[in-house]
Amino acid sequence: MKQQINIFWFRRDLRLDDNAGLFEALQEKHPVLPIFIFDSNILEQLPKDDARVTFIYETLQTMKQTLQEKYQSDIALFYGQPLQIYKQLIEKYTIETVYTNSDYEPYAGKRDSEIKGFLETHDIAFKTFKDQVIFEKNEVVKTDGSPYVVYTPYMKQWKALYKTTLIKQYDSESNLSKLAKHIDVDDCNLSEMGFETASQKIKKYTVTPHLIQTYEATRNFPGEDSTSRLGPHLRFGTVSIRTMIEKATAQKNEIFWQELIWREFFMQILWHFPHTATQSFKPKYDRIVWRNNETEFKAWCEGKTGYPLVDAGMRQLNETGFMHNRVRMLVGSFLCKHLLIDWRWGEAYFAEKLHDYEMASNVGNWQWVAGCGVDAAPYFRIFNPTTQIEKFDKDLSYIKQWVPDFQELTYPTPIVDHKMARERCLKVYKEALN
Repeated sequence: MKQQINIFWFRRDLRLDDNAGLFEALQEKHPVLPIFIFDSNILEQLPKDDARVTFIYETLQTMKQTLQEKYQSDIALFYGQPLQIYKQLIEKYTIETVYTNSDYEPYAGKRDSEIKGFLETHDIAFKTFKDQVIFEKNEVVKTDGSPYVVYTPYMKQWKALYKTTLIKQYDSESNLSKLAKHIDVDDCNLSEMGFETASQKIKKYTVTPHLIQTYEATRNFPGEDSTSRLGPHLRFGTVSIRTMIEKATAQKNEIFWQELIWREFFMQILWHFPHTATQSFKPKYDRIVWRNNETEFKAWCEGKTGYPLVDAGMRQLNETGFMHNRVRMLVGSFLCKHLLIDWRWGEAYFAEKLHDYEMASNVGNWQWVAGCGVDAAPYFRIFNPTTQIEKFDKDLSYIKQWVPDFQELTYPTPIVDHKMARERCLKVYKEALN
């Protein structure tokens, strides 16, 4: 006779503490089998030494060890297409309910809808819970129910709602004794999935009271390296957003808090307007005639544009999987405005390279620099990559770290003249928008 269980499906919530869906699963009478699926639909598009895959795998190994040693339990690891994995699971177990936390990206929505439909044909419930955000979907909207498309009023409404909402933390860790015990679980490793252990490592995050209090004063200077490195940990859920918001609100400085709200702003934009993953929020911007010069794009990717601050950002990204946020704005603007290369090319490159890549924020920020998104920079706002050095890297500490050759004869001459590029950009954008 098949064992009767509930399943908890880990996705973007790789932690045992303060995990909403896991907590809910552990309230039920049947033992809970935790699973994680390395989705081949996603992994097939990634480089074979992708640091994010290594990070997920190593995080799961740590969690597995905790469950094995303390609770005689485990996490079953699968590689393949989620629907096929569930077809295997229903052959092996009698499943009453599958619990998981909500994911708001277009692919995730389609996948979950397909899984839910399949499970329902076998009388298995599929329950999702809010976990990776404080407010989701339609929870922060205008009085007429329509979504906010400008950040500041969204942020003000978000804060007002937060102050009147009891934000519950979930004591999932205290309930882990209800996990399925001594169970023969499936397992897979990196090499079986065609991956190797990445040389790049995702750094630990730093969120101290000092960092939050000094965040406003230091966050724009890439040479200081004073950012939290929280991005990948929120992306993969190794830390709870509720815990981070609580830490942020405990300090007097609200800038760090507002950065976390930006993340939720872009998430609800992508949820309300899923077409923006590939199309401009402002449709007329899709009329822009991009130059899309592949040689210039390659120079941008490699950090060989002849503009030291742009090149420093791209070289930092290529070498470490991270780029300082201030520099992200500059390199994005340079690609779209100076080189007239489609923002989608840059978005795809960041998607491959950034450890903290998260579709909603990446698409939102790329559309911001291109001028075609919500709350975007006007198209005539074109960063000067030379004067930006004076503003944000006056002592050249960031440039010297990542472009040590910037004063050598071997350093490339600028691939485009700023004044000419600016005039060309204004002309091309005006023609498209008028």
